[in-house]
Amino acid sequence: MDDLFSHHLEESYIVQSTLEHRQKYAQFFTPYRIAQFMAAWVLGGDREVQSILDPAVGLGVFIRAVREHLETSKISPEIFLKISQINIKGYDLDPQILSIAQRELNNLDQSPNVQLNIQLLGKDYLFHDWEYKYDAIIGNPPYFRFQDFPNRHLALQELSDRLGIKLSGFTNIYALFLLKSIHQLKENGRCAYIIPSEFLNANYGKVVKQYLLDHGYLRYIIIFNFQENIFDRAITTSSIFLFSHHRQNSTVEFINITSIEDLDNLLQKINIYPSQQEIFTHKHLKAGIKWRSYYQETHTDKYQNLVNFSTYGKVSRGIATGANDYFLFSSKKIRELQIPPQYFLTIVGRASQVASSIFTQQDFEQLAINNKSVFILNAQDLENPQIKEYILWGERQGIHQKYLTSHRRPWYAIERRLPAPIWVSVFSRGGLKFIKNEAGVRNLTTFHCVYLNALGLANIDLLFAYLLTDVAKNIFADQRREYGGGLEKFEPNDLNHSKVINLEVISPSATIEILSYYQKYRNSLEDSQQNSEVLDRLNSIFIDILK
Repeated sequence: MDDLFSHHLEESYIVQSTLEHRQKYAQFFTPYRIAQFMAAWVLGGDREVQSILDPAVGLGVFIRAVREHLETSKISPEIFLKISQINIKGYDLDPQILSIAQRELNNLDQSPNVQLNIQLLGKDYLFHDWEYKYDAIIGNPPYFRFQDFPNRHLALQELSDRLGIKLSGFTNIYALFLLKSIHQLKENGRCAYIIPSEFLNANYGKVVKQYLLDHGYLRYIIIFNFQENIFDRAITTSSIFLFSHHRQNSTVEFINITSIEDLDNLLQKINIYPSQQEIFTHKHLKAGIKWRSYYQETHTDKYQNLVNFSTYGKVSRGIATGANDYFLFSSKKIRELQIPPQYFLTIVGRASQVASSIFTQQDFEQLAINNKSVFILNAQDLENPQIKEYILWGERQGIHQKYLTSHRRPWYAIERRLPAPIWVSVFSRGGLKFIKNEAGVRNLTTFHCVYLNALGLANIDLLFAYLLTDVAKNIFADQRREYGGGLEKFEPNDLNHSKVINLEVISPSATIEILSYYQKYRNSLEDSQQNSEVLDRLNSIFIDILK
C-alpha cells in the first residue's frame, strides 16, 4: 500500500516497458512529491470537491496523491459532512498502462472520510468529455514534438471549433490539453498542470497565453530553475500552473524554485490563498511578449545604444533535406557512385564539424580529406546516367515519400539557400555560438544562417567582434527558449527580435582598437589557441560603449 504513495510504481513500469512504447504515447511520469503538491492545491480552499478529472492518467499518480491527501490533510469536518463520494475520471490512450493503473488503483484502500468512485477511460481526451465541468482538474499531459503529434490537424480544428480560437500548427499537444481543461473548470474549481514552460517564450504561445489571460483563472506559475530534468529522458523545462475559477482576485505570481524540496515552503503559501498575493494582475501581463521577463532577470534593459538585429541583417534557418543520409555525400561516396562534381554543393551539416568561431577554406578541405559528408546533392537535371540512377534508387527506397521530400517539386531538389557569411548555433549550453563562414559553404539546420544587408556586410568584422562577446550573448539570451539540463534553443525569429549594439555610436578610435583585438583573436585561432584575454578585452570595450 505504501508503495502506491511513492514513485515506485512508475519506476517499476519504466524498467518493465520499452522506451519505444513510452515514446509512442509520450509517457513522462510526474514525481510523486510533485503530485502531492498539485493534489494539495486542487483539494484546497475548504471547497466541496465532488468531481475530479485527470486527462492523462497514466499510472494514476495524481489519483493516489488525492487519496493520500484526503486521509492526511486537515480538511474541515464541515466539508466532509457535505461530501460522501468523489467521482474521479481519468483518460489515457495506452491500454497497457490503463490496465496496470486500474489494477493498482483497485488496491487503494478507501479513505475513511470519502468514498472514491474511479472511472478510467481508454479514449482521446481532446475529442471527448466536452460537456462536463469539474471541481478539480489535475494532470501531466503528453509531450510530443508538434511534428510527432498524431491527429494534429484534427485536434487543432476541434479546439478551434469548440473554443473559437485559431492555434498555430506548431502548438504542442500539452497546450491543447491545458486549454480544454480551463474550459471545463467549474465555478470555484481549481486546476493544476505540470507542463513544459517553453510556450511562455515561443511565438505559438501567444494565443495560448491570451486565452489564459482572457479567462482570468491563472494564479501561480512555478518554474523549476534547476539543471536536472524533472522527467527522465525529456529535454524540456517544467513548470506547475495553478488555476482557480473565482473572482476574489485577479493576480498572478511567478515563483522560481531550485529543488523539489522548495515545494514544502510553497505549500504554506497556497494553503492561505488568496491572501498575500499581489504580484501581477492579468491586465498587466502581455500575451505578445516572452514571459521570461516576468520571472527572470533580463539583460536588454541594462544597456543603451542598442538597435534591432534587423538593422544589419536577417536570420533564417539552414537547409532541411528531409533525408540527410541520402542527400549528403563524402568524397569517397562521390567517387564510388561516379557522379560528376557539378551535381554537388559544399555544406556543413554537423556542429561537431566546426571547431572554432571562424570556419576557413582550410577547415573545409580538411573535413573533405577526412571523408566527412560535406557535399550535398544538387541534381538540377537528370542528363547524367549516374545521377539519374541515384534518383531512381532513392525512389525505390521511398525517399521521395518522406515528409519534406513529398512536398518538393521535384522531390530531389534541395532548398535554395545562398552561403551565409555568419552562422549561429540552434541549440547551445552556455550561450550562443556565432561562426564566421569564410569558406563560403552552405549549412544544414544545425546552424541558422545570418544574412547581412549592405550595412552589415560593410561592418562585418566589427559586428562579428561584438557577436563573440559575453555581453552580446547575454542580450541575445533574453530571447532564448529553455529546455532541461541547461539546454537553450533559438529560433530564427528569436534572434531577429533581439537587440545588438548600434555600430554607429562606436567612435573611430574605438573601431580601430576593436578591429585590432579582433585580428589578434583571429590569429590565435590559426595557431589553434583561442585567446580568452583578447575576448575579455573586447567584452569590456563593448560594455563601456553600451552603458
